[in-house]
Amino acid sequence: MPSLRSILWVGRARELDVESVAATPSLDVAWARDVGDALALPLAAFDALVLDAEDPDAARRDLARLGEAGAPPVVVRVPGDAPVWTELRRAGAASVLRRAPQAGSGHGLAEVLAALPSGRPRRGPLRAARAAKAPAEPADATPRIVGRSPALRALLDLVARAARSRATVLLAGETGTGKELLAREVHRGSTRREGPFLAINCAAFPDTLLESELFGHVRGAFTGAERARSGVFEQANGGTLFLDEIGETSPSLQAKLLRALQEREVRPVGGARARPVDVRVIAATNRELRAEIAAGRFRADLYYRLAVFPVNVPPLRARPEDVLPLAEHFLQRHGAREGKPDCRLAGQTADLLRAHTWPGNVRELENEMQRALALVEAGAEIQPEQLSAHLRAALDPMAEAGPRADSLRETLARVEAWLIRRALDAHGGRRSATARTLGITREGLYKKMKRYGIE
Repeated sequence: MPSLRSILWVGRARELDVESVAATPSLDVAWARDVGDALALPLAAFDALVLDAEDPDAARRDLARLGEAGAPPVVVRVPGDAPVWTELRRAGAASVLRRAPQAGSGHGLAEVLAALPSGRPRRGPLRAARAAKAPAEPADATPRIVGRSPALRALLDLVARAARSRATVLLAGETGTGKELLAREVHRGSTRREGPFLAINCAAFPDTLLESELFGHVRGAFTGAERARSGVFEQANGGTLFLDEIGETSPSLQAKLLRALQEREVRPVGGARARPVDVRVIAATNRELRAEIAAGRFRADLYYRLAVFPVNVPPLRARPEDVLPLAEHFLQRHGAREGKPDCRLAGQTADLLRAHTWPGNVRELENEMQRALALVEAGAEIQPEQLSAHLRAALDPMAEAGPRADSLRETLARVEAWLIRRALDAHGGRRSATARTLGITREGLYKKMKRYGIE
């Protein structure tokens, strides 16, 4: 085995042979969820890198990005046979190992390290390299979030304050508002920014599996547990762990999370001993947790442990000034990927985007721009016809105005009545939800409905 002190494992961390790591205490192993996270780390501090790729095409793309960043020797684990291996070696891989498609069939750490070329100069431990490395950017660096509205500026100021604090952060806001992006900004501006950032969606796992994902398990803890595996609390050691959709967890798991936060230690499923962890937790929810506490679905003690530094993320409809800058940003970003640069919004298209209430928030807007790009050629203007039907429907009341010589007040009243009817239909007649979508009070909605004769 080559003389190595530190490696970075990129990709499927559950394939990492935890027993081999434990048996090699002189080796410092870090983990990154993907190449994007890996590039945020000081690659020069690692002796080697393991790229666990889903397919050969993804491996080639990732190798190119790592090569541009001056990564150390890379071992690629990828499904495929000898012809694929040859291509990946030509693309810059130091070695290639075959990985079967199903989970749990990967090489152990010893096999991966044995595949590395020998003669790599030894460095000091990764912890020392991180301590000696100057910060890549100041802790209060400007977040890479698009927008110019007062609501967004206030939010980013709060995020910067959260980054400078060591407190646990709770991000509350509707689905699609970019809570994970904000969590990454908190991590990026914190003293832990050179450590890993791991994210897990608590709603994506059944309760029993989520416990293993969070805290890990020992060998034989349950059927199929053929090897020990660390959980994300341990994998994020020295960095930040983002727990998305925390409101979806069960009361029993909430009790275990509370203990992990209070005691700063985790006990793997089936394990007899707890393991210390040093991790900052950022949680997020789209639920009103105080209401969940009142309903008995969320523990009050866990809420107060999480909400040390609460951050409320406003929906996109509360910051309409950000709609067009975001749309243009998505056109540029996805246009470059799709080979359709320089696409732009037509005037009427921009008006429709501004008029929409965006119930799906920033995620809905991004999807809308991706869809529009698929329907146009490079450099084209995006017309209303390229938008989804529910956005184009806003043209209906405009068309009704047609050649009629109505006053501005009458035209606006007709459009407003149409928007209220559409929102009521979308929410099944529920007036409270309709008022929230329209950004008005329930009393204001009642007055407008009475004025326009809407039942």
